[in-house]
Amino acid sequence: MNGAVEPARSATPQEHLDAVSRWLAKRRAVEALLPRSSESGPHGVHPTLQGEALAEVRARLDALHPADVAFILEGLPLEDRLVVWGLVRSDRDGEILLEVSDAVRDTLLADMDSAEMVAAAQSLDADEIADLAPDLPQEVVQDIIEAQDDEERAQLQSALSYPEGSVGALMDFETVSIREDVTCEVALRYLRRFEALPPQTDAAFVTDRQGHLKGALPLNRLLVSDLEVPVASLIEREVISFSPDAQASEAATAFERYDLVCAPVVSSDGRLIARLTVDSVLTYVRERQEAQALGSVGLREEEDLFSSVWTSAKNRGPWLALNLCTAFVASRVVGAFEGSIEKLAALAALMPIVAGIGGNSGNQTVALLVRALALEKVSAATARRLLAKEAGIGLLNGLLWGSVLGAVAWLLYDNAALGGVMALAMVLNLLVAALAGLLIPLSLDRFGRDPAVGSSVFLTFVTDSMGFFIFLGLATALLV
Repeated sequence: MNGAVEPARSATPQEHLDAVSRWLAKRRAVEALLPRSSESGPHGVHPTLQGEALAEVRARLDALHPADVAFILEGLPLEDRLVVWGLVRSDRDGEILLEVSDAVRDTLLADMDSAEMVAAAQSLDADEIADLAPDLPQEVVQDIIEAQDDEERAQLQSALSYPEGSVGALMDFETVSIREDVTCEVALRYLRRFEALPPQTDAAFVTDRQGHLKGALPLNRLLVSDLEVPVASLIEREVISFSPDAQASEAATAFERYDLVCAPVVSSDGRLIARLTVDSVLTYVRERQEAQALGSVGLREEEDLFSSVWTSAKNRGPWLALNLCTAFVASRVVGAFEGSIEKLAALAALMPIVAGIGGNSGNQTVALLVRALALEKVSAATARRLLAKEAGIGLLNGLLWGSVLGAVAWLLYDNAALGGVMALAMVLNLLVAALAGLLIPLSLDRFGRDPAVGSSVFLTFVTDSMGFFIFLGLATALLV
């Protein structure tokens, strides 16, 4: 097929990425053989290459879901990414920008002028524009607001007024509401006026004439009810609703606990203003988990997989500096016992075991507590019980595995006292790991910091430093 990309079919996103990558490789190889010319075609493609292969790449991209196009863009280095981005239809720019990661979105927006950004936003709803707005220049956001009609402008300004991480930042305005003083027949006639119901709609919200939320009418109940039955007799009065100022994390917990598909968002006086969908909640949870996973090892969402060496090194530097400081402190603890290590070389071989086991045990406690904090299952009373429980687990594991390692050390070095020191040090460091694994995340949470970010490095610092100090200190006091 002359290096062309096969027509889009039922394939995985990775197969689409591989196909586009093959076309890009072919493009680079052909351009390397062509004489340099200033007559490059659109998107930096040489006129010789603008034929069947290019048309098929465009056709493939047009046929893909925006999320699959985003997957392709995220999997390409910057130069190739911009070539493919130039082949995407302009009327799809907005929906694809919503799907890509923050880091990749920044590189795509940098390749667009203000008019293109405004045009891309025209195909989006108010809540989607609000998701995109933090990455746009302020003057572009203002142009987008001015380009909306009165109703959309009011919705967009409302969505932009709420901070990131709030329900208001996630809500959308595609609500389906009916009045409580009508019959099922009237309600069904109203619903048939929609070309299609908004996604994730499993119920119609019921309001009075002033727009106050009165309950919800499940659509499956509406469909099987007699036409003459009043809506008021069918609605569910106890409805989980949210304020736009509520924390998105609280809403995510409620969606999981009550298996919600969508939920109303109401103002302080009880008026229905928007809705929150499971799709928005899942997106928030996924992005939060990704940010926590990156943050736990000192990475930021802003770092592109294909960013420059300097940019990546600059982003990672502060975390490595913190690790260097903690490692230096641990090394000074070891340095304080150099004389003991010189007299008993076995200490150098055994001390990493004590510190390593303590770190692993503490990380188990951290993982358990971070999850509990995210689900809001930890209070002052339960924290004390958790502390007693984790201390008990540390003591039990310390006695069990300390005895095993003490016996191994005895057999290896034919020194019963060394084995005893090893066992005792293991017990004490596992107790320290249990306490640190609880107190570090709780302290970070108390000071408004994400406990998933930073707990590991502080835990490693504590278990390493204390592990070395306990083991070498006991050995110095009892053996040397």
